[in-house]
Amino acid sequence: MEMIYLIFIIFLGGAVATYLLGKINGVLRDITFLATLIVPAVLFYTQVSIGQTVDFSMSGMNLQWGITDFGYIFAYIVLGLGVLAGIYAVAAMKGKENLGFFYSNYILSIMAMMGILFSRDLVSFFIFWEIMTWSSYLMVVFSGKDVQKVGIKYFIFSAVGAYAMLMAIVTTYSLTGSMMIDSLVTAYPGFDFSMQLLIPILLLIGFGVKSAMMPLHVWASGSYSHAPMAYTAVFSGALSKMGIYGMIIVIVSLVSQIPEGHWFREVIAWLGGITAVGGTLWAVAQDDAKKLLAYSSVAQLGYIIVGVGVGTPLAMLAALFMAVMHGLFKGTLFMAVGAIEKQTGTTNFTEVTGLIRKMPLTFLASLMSIIALAGIPPLGGFIGKWMLYESLVGSDHYMLVIVVFFSSTAAFLYCYKFLFGFFLGQEEPEWAHVKEAPAMMVVPMIIMAIGSFILGVFPGLILNPIDAGLQELGYASTQGRYWEMSMLFNEWGDKVVLQPILYTIIAVFVFFFVFVVAKNFKKTRYVSTKDISSSGEIPKAHENLTFSRGFFQPFLRAVEPLMKHQIDPLYTGFGRGMEAIFDFVRRIYTGNGQTYALYAIIFAVLLLIFKNQLFGL
Repeated sequence: MEMIYLIFIIFLGGAVATYLLGKINGVLRDITFLATLIVPAVLFYTQVSIGQTVDFSMSGMNLQWGITDFGYIFAYIVLGLGVLAGIYAVAAMKGKENLGFFYSNYILSIMAMMGILFSRDLVSFFIFWEIMTWSSYLMVVFSGKDVQKVGIKYFIFSAVGAYAMLMAIVTTYSLTGSMMIDSLVTAYPGFDFSMQLLIPILLLIGFGVKSAMMPLHVWASGSYSHAPMAYTAVFSGALSKMGIYGMIIVIVSLVSQIPEGHWFREVIAWLGGITAVGGTLWAVAQDDAKKLLAYSSVAQLGYIIVGVGVGTPLAMLAALFMAVMHGLFKGTLFMAVGAIEKQTGTTNFTEVTGLIRKMPLTFLASLMSIIALAGIPPLGGFIGKWMLYESLVGSDHYMLVIVVFFSSTAAFLYCYKFLFGFFLGQEEPEWAHVKEAPAMMVVPMIIMAIGSFILGVFPGLILNPIDAGLQELGYASTQGRYWEMSMLFNEWGDKVVLQPILYTIIAVFVFFFVFVVAKNFKKTRYVSTKDISSSGEIPKAHENLTFSRGFFQPFLRAVEPLMKHQIDPLYTGFGRGMEAIFDFVRRIYTGNGQTYALYAIIFAVLLLIFKNQLFGL
């Protein structure tokens, strides 16, 4: 029991100490920051047992903390990414001002996410949710006054989500007299239909904001792209998963108990599909890597939401596997962009190119992560998407198959754009001075890229814990139900014939060897990296050579009808309408006592006139 308290005490104490040391000694500040991230992670994985709980009361309400098999899955993401991104941050943020403030909010953000995973009651859940929101907001606006508008947008949407969650919590307490999540799930089938509909909708708004689900996504592109890249890796890779976590443990657990819940989950699945397509289209259109990855994150979260909405055991398995993979490859890519920005001063594809020789390790990490994002074997992204396709076909969601396949295929455009834009173009003289990023920035990227590869080859390392977590929520085990899963869980047995795989690998290597040997027998013309327009060939006069940076423009023209309809103007119009209402109210409150006396008289007269209608007198 004490260990759970100790973890949070270390987080809080470390946040305060890091902030204070930031004003005294930079080295001690950095050491304290890293220790505050690493020590709780070690204590959690070595000393905290699944099922261990702490019970206490606050204002007469019984509260409970404890970790479950299901929460443990998300703890992998939060603590793993939190520690690696923290190591990266020390080098990436070097030389910046007010780092004590940055590090302390970073720690509070990690602490809040762990608090959400520990919370077994709605009060603790909401308190930690608000700490997470405030700390992440302060990180979004950390760069200065230029990002205040972006920060306000994030804060407004977060506030709307928080108020929706609070309304759901208050409604739940009025109906059950308890704040325990288990009590809500148990009592939910006995609620009136109106309450059975209202509570999930309110919670979906709250969780949908954090998971950037359309149409609640408009804050994401600005916030992800303007927050420091050292934090955006956590912001996109881990914090967004708290919305997914909430959807599963509360909303899915509730609506699965009633017949009408099927339609509610269909809505969630289609919102996820729309999110995947919309995020992909906008990612393709970006020339700045930060915004490209921001919209790409929205799209990847859309795939996860599709799996949550479909809700079959295999779909849930796919969603959670993709959640883990998204933390790995998207965290790596945001770190890579941060490294490029630190070394070149820009993240625009039109300004910097040809960095493959200058930053080879960053390129390698980016390449592996892009392959994972695109869903190409042997990286882990393929496993997640394959399971999602299998689950959609198996549950007769054929239209969603088309939607997800379209989004996944279109994603190749921005994947290629990212790699070619930064690394594979010609080397420009102005970037001749560029060197590889510092080791503390490169090592976390390489570790996470290797993690994507390992989970692609041995997915059972994470699929087995995910399966255990889903069984805890009442889902049937997926092991042994599908022959495909025997491979994914590394239970080969005699169901899979390995010889064809082995022969294929040998054939590829033999072909490569023969190709290299044969090539050495013919005269080779060596060319510089600048000679890429013709791939080393000598163009002839009659050959029509065309170079175009915007190779994706025909695609964007084809999908323009889908992209011209945006939700942002609707929110802007609503905001202006509210501003007009508040301006009118402000004019009523003049500050003049005689005016207020007149209002009171008018109100009294109206009461006398309509007393029969109002009070039956």
